[in-house]
Amino acid sequence: MFIYLSKKIAIPNSIRLKCVSWNKNQGFIACGGDEGLLKVLKLETQTDDAKLKGLAAPSNLSMNQTLEGHSGAVQVVTWNEQYQKLTTSDQNGLIIVWMLYKGSWYEEMINNRNKSVVRSMSWNADGEKICIVYEDGAVIVGSVDGNRIWGKELKGIQLAHVAWSPDSKILLFGMANGEIHIYDNQGNFIMKMTLHCLMNVTGLLSIAGIHWYAGTEGYVEPDCPCLAICYDNGRCQVMRYENDDSEWVIIDTGMNVASVQWNHCGSVLAVAGSLRNMGSDKDVNVLNFYTPFGEHLRTLKVPGKQMTAVSWEGGGLRIALAVDSFIYFANIRPDYKWGYCSNTVVYAYTRPDRMEYSVVFWDTKNNEKFVKYVKSLLSVTTCGDFCILATKADHSHPQTVGGRGVLYNTLKINNKYSDLYVLVLCNSIGTPLDSKYIDIDPLFVTMTKTHVIAASREALYTWQYRVAKKLTALEINQVAKTRKEGRERVYHIDDSPTGTTDGTLDFAKAFTATRDPICCITASDKILLVGRESGTLHRYSLPNVSLLQKYSLSSRAYQLSLNCNSSRLAIIDMMGVLTFFDMEARGSPGDAEGASLAGDPSKFERKDVWDMQWANDNPDLFAMMEKTRMYVFRNLDPEEPIQTSGFICNFEDLEIKSVLLDEIMKEPERPNKDFLMNFEIRSLRDSRTLIEKVGIGDASQFIEDNPHPRLWRLLAEAALQTLELKTAEQAFVRCRDYQGIEFVKRLGKLQSEAMKQAEVAAYFGRFEEAEKMYLDMDRRDLAISLRIKLGDWFRVLQLLRTGSGDSDDALQEQAYNAIGDYFADRQKWLNAVQYYLQGRNQERLAECYYMLEDYEGLERLANSLPENHKLLPDIGQMFVTVGMCEQAVSAYLRCSQPKAAVETCVHLNQWNKAVELAKNHNMKEIGPLLSKYATHLLEKNKTLEAVELYRKAHHFLEAAKLMFKIADEEAKKRTRPLRVKKLYVLAALLVENYHEQVKSSQHSKAKGKKSEATSALAGLLEEDAAASDGCTVDKAWRGAEAYHFLLLAQRQLYDGTPEAGMSTALHLRDYEDIIPPVEIYSLLAVCASASRAFGTCSRAFIKLESLESLSAEQRQLYEDLALEIFTKHSPKDSRLLDSPDDSSEGKPPTCIVTGRRISDYQFWMCSVCKHCAREQDITSHSFCPLCHAPLA
Repeated sequence: MFIYLSKKIAIPNSIRLKCVSWNKNQGFIACGGDEGLLKVLKLETQTDDAKLKGLAAPSNLSMNQTLEGHSGAVQVVTWNEQYQKLTTSDQNGLIIVWMLYKGSWYEEMINNRNKSVVRSMSWNADGEKICIVYEDGAVIVGSVDGNRIWGKELKGIQLAHVAWSPDSKILLFGMANGEIHIYDNQGNFIMKMTLHCLMNVTGLLSIAGIHWYAGTEGYVEPDCPCLAICYDNGRCQVMRYENDDSEWVIIDTGMNVASVQWNHCGSVLAVAGSLRNMGSDKDVNVLNFYTPFGEHLRTLKVPGKQMTAVSWEGGGLRIALAVDSFIYFANIRPDYKWGYCSNTVVYAYTRPDRMEYSVVFWDTKNNEKFVKYVKSLLSVTTCGDFCILATKADHSHPQTVGGRGVLYNTLKINNKYSDLYVLVLCNSIGTPLDSKYIDIDPLFVTMTKTHVIAASREALYTWQYRVAKKLTALEINQVAKTRKEGRERVYHIDDSPTGTTDGTLDFAKAFTATRDPICCITASDKILLVGRESGTLHRYSLPNVSLLQKYSLSSRAYQLSLNCNSSRLAIIDMMGVLTFFDMEARGSPGDAEGASLAGDPSKFERKDVWDMQWANDNPDLFAMMEKTRMYVFRNLDPEEPIQTSGFICNFEDLEIKSVLLDEIMKEPERPNKDFLMNFEIRSLRDSRTLIEKVGIGDASQFIEDNPHPRLWRLLAEAALQTLELKTAEQAFVRCRDYQGIEFVKRLGKLQSEAMKQAEVAAYFGRFEEAEKMYLDMDRRDLAISLRIKLGDWFRVLQLLRTGSGDSDDALQEQAYNAIGDYFADRQKWLNAVQYYLQGRNQERLAECYYMLEDYEGLERLANSLPENHKLLPDIGQMFVTVGMCEQAVSAYLRCSQPKAAVETCVHLNQWNKAVELAKNHNMKEIGPLLSKYATHLLEKNKTLEAVELYRKAHHFLEAAKLMFKIADEEAKKRTRPLRVKKLYVLAALLVENYHEQVKSSQHSKAKGKKSEATSALAGLLEEDAAASDGCTVDKAWRGAEAYHFLLLAQRQLYDGTPEAGMSTALHLRDYEDIIPPVEIYSLLAVCASASRAFGTCSRAFIKLESLESLSAEQRQLYEDLALEIFTKHSPKDSRLLDSPDDSSEGKPPTCIVTGRRISDYQFWMCSVCKHCAREQDITSHSFCPLCHAPLA
């Protein structure tokens, strides 16, 4: 950062100031002093010129109001920025709250204890509460509307300062004796603060200031110190929070401190006070700036006798100082983390809602921005098309490059663990290309087109990076790649490398201390320069790093910069003084006197310089920023200054590109092109004026005297405009523009002046004018050719349509297709379709239909294509991706790809279609494919899916076998009989489907040539041959019958018709192979006893007691139950039963509705399962009770 005094305001009557406070939001400045002085000022910058924005704009006092009300010296002024209130207090203890009304400040409230003097006042972060402390120990906390919240008397304590924590939960009270006590927001004592900065300090001390940054603009680093406590003896302590015992920072300023304040974002701490001048009794007013980690940034000497207060402006660009009876203003040029690479401004800022830095890559050419979030960002360095982000490695969340986290180990050196740092190489849109983990702190980073050089205080690290063109995708993503020998090296500053083999990647030596630390570095393609605090300058060669020479400078350098041919070095020192240093002899090579001048600094010197940039194409041309003025120098001769406060991005082609970072940082999320400035230097402006006003001849002579490629190009373009082709060609030769030379030669071959004018208009981008000229010459073909080159196909189409005569059909089709491509690129598929239809572009038309999900249109297109068209397979694949099997098959068959059609059916589970296609096209691989898929499903225990697969493929017998297997497994579980019955019914239905399939295949084979009996016989023979398991086919319904009768008997028993239940249960004796006999005979015994048929019941018990599957205990229970029943009842049936005949021959059918035998001559039979029922019983049913088929 750089700071300089910019303005001074005198207080009338030389009244001494005691305090000053700058309102961060509205910009009002309040200052208080002796004799009740209280003033509110406001600096306003009013300018319409975009170049004069920010600090460069003239600042005038738009408000200068004296506030009457205090009689004693005003000692405390503090702003409530949220509610626009000013609170002031004087030496008599009078407190006044002021409010803004119609542009002026008025008293709103007054308070006076009349006991003691107010020493400090502080509003909390949201402006809702104020805490006031009195010298006698009284504390009052009040609300913004003037109500007292609580008050407290701290006995025997003299108070001097108060500060709120950012969350308003803690109050810090500074005592007159230097102690700091921590209280909660209700006034309860918590603890005394440990003051590490006062260790081994004796004597009287007083607190100069306490400032706790509230985090309103985010933090420069996670866990960044934000609480600053300074004492009048110059000792400061900076902490993360009130009882931080681990990571506090001690600063010894060595001065008498009067005031202390953080800037708007907590990145810089300003400490104001005085310093004893060496060799003099007078004290010098000094303003020191420190980072939150205690690093000294800058010192500003301020004139006057005594500085009493300091206050920052809201944006951190200016600071107000109360000195004697004056307010001094100093401008600050912050050290923004920024850079410029290939038309992209890269800048970083903090936000209160994120712990990381937001790094914005703003493409100024296309006005697009890309935001990356980086934790603990240290610096941004740019060169060419690339950018280096230096960050501190996050041990909990490693930085990611190319989307992958990087693991690392912490390095242990001298029993101390060093932090790891990361250098991330990015392109101009922020995409990480490569990264390196290093163990030295990259305090200074510079880069060339081939190297990145990072330096700590003691060591240098060089990395020869590879650009993206040479990187494969694998290498980009593989961040933790092995370090190749020679690509990375480390050197200690006290070493003298020779450029051979030293400098291997050994970070251990980088931590050896040095007496003369590094303070700045710079590099070009040829040399590396390193500045040291003593003023010594080391010159190393690149790419093989070897120490060439050491120079001695007159002062410590802060910033180094080499010109484009590395012949001259610009040095800006800590005080902002710019000097130059010649790296090479300025005389001729043979001149001994010239050679001796190498390394001699020139006599040039400029003060208050905070930025400079060499021209990329001229070693004697540079631009520099001096306060709020930009100077351009040619051969150390200055041009007239330009008023601006921008940061110089680039100096090339006699144009300076500058960016107003101060304005961008006010709204960093929305960078504006107005904040990018282009300045032309004098020679370019003069040349343009000469060409416009005097003529090309005189301008040519001037450019000859002041040669530059940009000036020759300017002359060439001016000569082209007037068709002075000879001058234009000479100028193009001088600026080495080969395309320009060729263009002039082509112009020379044209006969017509009008044609030449049209070509020149096109060359300068005046296409409308050029087209009009072509049309006026009746050369519509050239106008069309011009528009084709520009890619303006809409205009091409217009020209083709408006022309007389037949236009070229091929060109018209090309135009339609190009316009279709235009809409397709923007995903406007509907518009694209219209043009592709006219351009007969079937490939792109298919793509558009697909993107529009217009599958009917896609089907129409497929049907309109001729057989075996090359587009048909692609359309088929489109249908496959959306599951449209029929259309996909049709497309594949039309291009003679039956195999692809079958694969589509398999992929979409249309197995019956697949089998049909395979048979029709004599393909043999469908069977094995089906079996393979079914096996795959069965291995995954997806039996039902396998059944469905076989069913769809019309392999009903395999499906039935699997279904029977599932039913048998369910039956063994003995859980839900109805579910088991349904599974057996489904299996039996599949067998019936198989029967139908065999019959139909036989009919189709016979085709009427054989008798029906013969075809039926052939069908039976085929069934027998196919069915290895005969019982599956012959007795398909046995399982369904068994569970049907079991359920029917239970239902009849519980419905109160035990006789019918017993009759049904008697049928279950035929199904002992399906239902366990225990269940059958237990049910039969229950039904028989309920219907008092004790003879049948007795037979059932005899069967139960004879079962071998029962254990001895179970058998004993049955015997006991039988004994209990048959001691009361005789084992005889009460009446003759309708018992089924055991002989299988001539057995009458069983009614599936009632379970009784059917003796009627006429009865109903199900068309599906072929089971019977009495006609009077079935009439009340709509579906078959067994197979659930609907009744005819």
